[in-house]
Amino acid sequence: NKKMKAKKKKFSLKKEYQKSWDYLKDSKKFIWIVLGIFFAFTLIGLFIPAPELISDEIFKFVKEILLKTEGMSQSQLISFIFLNNLQSSFFVMIFGIFLGIFPVISTIANGYLLGFVANLAIQNGGIFSLWRIFPHGIFELPAVFISFAFGLRLWMSVINRKKYGDLNKTFISSLKTFILIIIPLLILAAIIEGTLIFLGA
Repeated sequence: NKKMKAKKKKFSLKKEYQKSWDYLKDSKKFIWIVLGIFFAFTLIGLFIPAPELISDEIFKFVKEILLKTEGMSQSQLISFIFLNNLQSSFFVMIFGIFLGIFPVISTIANGYLLGFVANLAIQNGGIFSLWRIFPHGIFELPAVFISFAFGLRLWMSVINRKKYGDLNKTFISSLKTFILIIIPLLILAAIIEGTLIFLGA
């Protein structure tokens, strides 16, 4: 009983948060790589007209989401957005272990999609219409960048253990940080985005 109590006392949420923030800081190189790729492809999506095949696929994708969310209440929208973002962020991170290119492809796709949407917004409502997109990504984008960066870091732990650390330790640190930092960001993002969509912003 004493041993069990000692183990329970040893766990500190504050310490776990601190470890997660330290791991996040230690992963900044990977976050910068993801940021660089993301914004490069955002600019491509914004300034270079998309081929008809790609634009058709994007419109099809957007229509599917609109159909899925049609008639949803505010709480249903928030749940849908949260679960969707949670699933994509988590799986991109996990698939990084098996295929390092997966987080890169996901970063490219998300960056290009944002640029494409921003371009449409400017065409339809002028450059000032971009402020309507901005609140949607305040918490969502940092969460996405971090999870994609962790996917890259996990892959680097597979191919170069000496330089990037043991895969098991990296995986546990990534998972803890995902739970303690990324999930709260995704919850905030879903509340803001779901509320804005529901109010028609």
